[in-house]
Amino acid sequence: MNEDAAYPVSVRSLLPVETLDLVFESLTRSELLPVLRSNSLFHRVGARVLYRTLIDLQPAQAVDLVRTIARSDLYASYVRHVEFDWGTSVLTANFLRLLNRALRRLKFLLRLTLEFPTTDDTGGTASVLNGCTFSLRSFTTSIRCDPTLVRFLETQNDIIDLCLRGINCIETVPLPPEALPHLSHFRTVLSWPTLIANFIRDRPVESVSMPVYQQGMHSALNALLSSSKPIKRLTLMSLDAAEPISLLSEIASRLPWLEALHLVVLSAQFYVPVRLLNLCDMLLEMGYSLSLFEYLKYLTFMAPGTGSSADDEDVVVTAWHKACPTLKTIILPRGMVWALTNGKWVCWSDET
Repeated sequence: MNEDAAYPVSVRSLLPVETLDLVFESLTRSELLPVLRSNSLFHRVGARVLYRTLIDLQPAQAVDLVRTIARSDLYASYVRHVEFDWGTSVLTANFLRLLNRALRRLKFLLRLTLEFPTTDDTGGTASVLNGCTFSLRSFTTSIRCDPTLVRFLETQNDIIDLCLRGINCIETVPLPPEALPHLSHFRTVLSWPTLIANFIRDRPVESVSMPVYQQGMHSALNALLSSSKPIKRLTLMSLDAAEPISLLSEIASRLPWLEALHLVVLSAQFYVPVRLLNLCDMLLEMGYSLSLFEYLKYLTFMAPGTGSSADDEDVVVTAWHKACPTLKTIILPRGMVWALTNGKWVCWSDET
């Protein structure tokens, strides 16, 4: 039976509910709100569109949303994707309990982002996930990886994409081997190698974004070898880990099957003037390690504060492609995209 048959004839639409859904999806949030006030049918269909994806919320809007969801099973049933960012807010214990009540109503949620102040050392924010029954496919959070968060992750068998943005120190809570059996994309911002290995080991992880430090660099890179599938995409943030030439060599010797590599150097050592004077030479020297990659198509090397010209980069990309013929796209410190077009490297500058 057509869904709108349950409504009085006076409020039924000449268009099928599925068509209304598509029309309402093209409206902005501000345009959709008056539609909800038109009649009961438009309200139900419009609310389903409005609450399906809830992103780009201001902290105050997010608080109002939490209050609404906490008292309405109907609206909660529509939510599939929600992003809460209170990274710069001060949250009370009462609000965290309210948030927990709202999250427990989101039984059909698929994608969730929870950002809390990273300066919060209480470790109690993970409690907002207690009792939640949704089955996520994507989860991003600044919650530290404590026992409460690990217990929650043990219940999430469908997560494919996981991002841990919290500050995670050397000590980490073991993740049971049977947890996160479908994890494919793993990202972390401030985590020690023990945590990285804990989440990658024996799971089908093919894409990783992680930091590397001088202490523990080899352990972090070795952790990438513990995935049950070859890592194809890798993003590394080098925090005083090693000179770029050495770091690239370490990566290539372990992961010659990479298809995409994004290397961001945030090292004080790299800002020494002598390194700036020889940037082009250093980039050219990295070509030897690039020859070890067999399938690399996309390469990014970013290092803020470095100086190079378009002509320098032209020489570099040509040399790199000679060393690694599979390369298709390269981004160098100037931030410009170099692409192989009709057998020639072209710089996609702002004027292109």
